[in-house]
Amino acid sequence: MVRRPVAWVVAVVLFAEALGVVALNWFLGEVVHRQRMSLAGLDPNVMANSSKAGGLVFGLYFALCGLVALLVAVRGRRPAGLGRVLLISAAVVHGLLGAFAWGLVGWRAFLFMVLVLGLIVLLLMTYDREEGPAGEVPGGPRDAGGPGAENTPGPAGDARHGGETGHGSEAPGPLTPPAEARTP
Repeated sequence: MVRRPVAWVVAVVLFAEALGVVALNWFLGEVVHRQRMSLAGLDPNVMANSSKAGGLVFGLYFALCGLVALLVAVRGRRPAGLGRVLLISAAVVHGLLGAFAWGLVGWRAFLFMVLVLGLIVLLLMTYDREEGPAGEVPGGPRDAGGPGAENTPGPAGDARHGGETGHGSEAPGPLTPPAEARTP
């Protein structure tokens, strides 16, 4: 399938981007520091250190997102919890950076940001639905009270009784027609 190669590519791109962001901000901080530049009377040392610190923070953020993609590639499972939130936020950040890059840097930077955005979204979408051991998607006929599930309770209770489990707060599960109404 295409799942693992996409996860590997996303991991490599995010790690490279993390290094690039750190290197660029460190270089810009050194330029400001050595030239003793000031913007509207701000202290050049504060500006240089802020640039370096911002580069390190964003570099660590992209490296953490790359680590999540790497774990997805190695394990072969979809990202869950904080990892999924990190990848979604990285997609949003790349969308915003792409919008700013169009006006400030040019169309090539915009194209790169949109490409990374597309890769992250592809990673999230390919792992959206996992297949079971027999190629069945969870929530399919066996899990929804279809053929073969008459005597097994589903996740929302016993499918034969409309999902009622006695808790009262759960939504009813899928209804199965009576045995005499089913067609052979």
